[in-house]
Amino acid sequence: MTALLTAVKSRLFIQTRLASSHPLDGAYASLQRGRSLDFEDLREYEHGDDVRDVDWRATARAGELLIKRSRATRMHTVVFAVDTGHGMAALSPDERPKSELAVLAVGSLGLLATRHGDDVSVIHGDASGVTRTPPRRSEAGLEHALRAISAATSLDSPASSRDTLLGSVARTVQKRTILVVVTDEQPISPAHESLLRRLQVQHDVLWVTVRDADPVLDHRVEIARRDVDSGWLVPEFLHGDAQVVADLAAERAEAGRRRAATLDRLEVSHAELSHAETAVPRILAMLARRSHVRS
Repeated sequence: MTALLTAVKSRLFIQTRLASSHPLDGAYASLQRGRSLDFEDLREYEHGDDVRDVDWRATARAGELLIKRSRATRMHTVVFAVDTGHGMAALSPDERPKSELAVLAVGSLGLLATRHGDDVSVIHGDASGVTRTPPRRSEAGLEHALRAISAATSLDSPASSRDTLLGSVARTVQKRTILVVVTDEQPISPAHESLLRRLQVQHDVLWVTVRDADPVLDHRVEIARRDVDSGWLVPEFLHGDAQVVADLAAERAEAGRRRAATLDRLEVSHAELSHAETAVPRILAMLARRSHVRS
């Protein structure tokens, strides 16, 4: 079996131009939402570097901009709470299972953590219960966690239950962590919001939404589309109906605005993923936004 982490690396490293390592360092500093870093060495300034990292005294002596490279002074624990109900086996907008985007999200952020020596643990589950992988600091441990997510998500899995997943985190994760919730477009209910408030008190929470495929397409299709939860078959004549497509798009956009407004109000960093090609840039953009609101 091809290692899932290999595919994650190919996308992450291309996006961060890993010929030099500091783009990943900057992303990880944002993941930590803190600058508790020890000085390590100096390097030349490059476009995109944070001006706060410029060593002005060294710059004055050398006659060119120099950046302070740093390393984390303490280890963190990153916990991923991943929905693996059968809804996550449904299609995303790129016509691939949503679970593949979930694996890409966990793999990308998990790789940033393991490369800095931090513990990574995954809690995944559905309405029947949750499973947790032990905290590990290796790529082998991360690969094991990604395979657990992939294996647990199928059309035969029980339904998703965000209450079960978040409730389990609230009850069992006592140590302060960086908590990354990976779930679908299900609305954030008042009960979910209450759980998030409780989790945000103890943890630094990030929220990754994996979008659903459009139920009605703007063109005719040969393969029938069926709702995973209800089993309802989308009537063939709806595909290609411009008004139906526009109405559904407007409804989804409004739901997305409401979700974003809720997460912003709770001060939870968030990103929406819809295609494998754009997933890593969206994750890195979320981390970049966090760099402007570091505590």
